[in-house]
Amino acid sequence: MVKVQTLIQQIEAFAPKDLAEKGDPVGLQIGDPQQEIHKVMTTLDVRPETVQEAIEQKVDFIWAHHEAMFFPARNLDLSNPQNKMYADLLRHDIVVYASHTNLDAAAGGMNDWLGSIFGLQDLQPLLPNPDGQSGLGRIGILKEDLTVSQLAQKVKQACQVAEVRVITNDLDRRLHTVALLAGDGGRYWFKAQELGADAYITADLYYHVGHDILANDFVVIDPDHHMEALAKKPMATLVRDWQPDLSVYESQVNTDPYRYI
Repeated sequence: MVKVQTLIQQIEAFAPKDLAEKGDPVGLQIGDPQQEIHKVMTTLDVRPETVQEAIEQKVDFIWAHHEAMFFPARNLDLSNPQNKMYADLLRHDIVVYASHTNLDAAAGGMNDWLGSIFGLQDLQPLLPNPDGQSGLGRIGILKEDLTVSQLAQKVKQACQVAEVRVITNDLDRRLHTVALLAGDGGRYWFKAQELGADAYITADLYYHVGHDILANDFVVIDPDHHMEALAKKPMATLVRDWQPDLSVYESQVNTDPYRYI
């Protein structure tokens, strides 16, 4: 028998809540910490379609990267799809737990996973915490030097997206040291350049920020915030290692709000 609180303790030992950015509402979102659980689903987002997937899969614990309740509900009007989603979770006794920027910052967490997937080694925190091991972002060395175009293709294939946005003055420039920051990291591009990165992988860059990057002759590859969905598999692996008696399912729903046509 595994209780919610037992799994939460293991998650928080790996990605402590105090690593989260100020104001980030990580942790238990919905449910009873004393509930017994049998099947866990890992997901990037908790959306109505992923909740329906969890119901169909008979999941009773969702471990998500993005919070289900990032913005508080103003009422319980169930004609609102978000409120109905909360009701569906409660009706089916599905617990929701979110590890967001604390999972990003954790040693061996989100940014280390992405760095490995993108072919980087010797990873170090881009914005280190005092322990020197945790912190947002990573900077590392490519296993083999690539051009901007080649790295963009590698990231595109890994993220399984139709295209990536590339900010560069030269697609044929060769790259050796690369920084990354999962999700919205546009405000830290200058830090990546300052630390000697030849390029930076992140998402959600603004138009005028792109101009500044070009003016400073830097390189940024933006595969879309949904790149964080690559964490579903390593999150599931952790749960299997921690609790072999639990069934674990990786969400198959694509929650990326963007379509490229």
